Amino acid sequence: QLQLVESGGGLVQPGESLRLSCAASGFNMGYYAIGWFRQAPGKEREGVSSISSSDDSTWYSDSVKGRFTISRDNAKNTVYLQMNSLKPDDTGGYYCNARRIGDNYWGQGTQVTVSS
Repeated sequence: QLQLVESGGGLVQPGESLRLSCAASGFNMGYYAIGWFRQAPGKEREGVSSISSSDDSTWYSDSVKGRFTISRDNAKNTVYLQMNSLKPDDTGGYYCNARRIGDNYWGQGTQVTVSS
């Protein structure tokens, strides 16, 4: 069964850190571009970060640049999103996406809440 499973979300205070994981089963993530997206209540889903399949080049939205780091561990078939200096505006559901020509998979999401 082809599946993406996110984990690592939770409730943290501003300034704290979380590391999200996106684990794949049924396919090799190494052949896919992986993206992290988030969706706050009442807002559209937005791209946060991505990592390419070809050379592991990365992209970050302006709102997270310098605070978030995306990485992949092909041996574990997992992609991570290290989130530092979290802000209340980072609150939302975080979703992992695996994409290549002809294939597009989404995980079920993990909730991140940043609040004092």
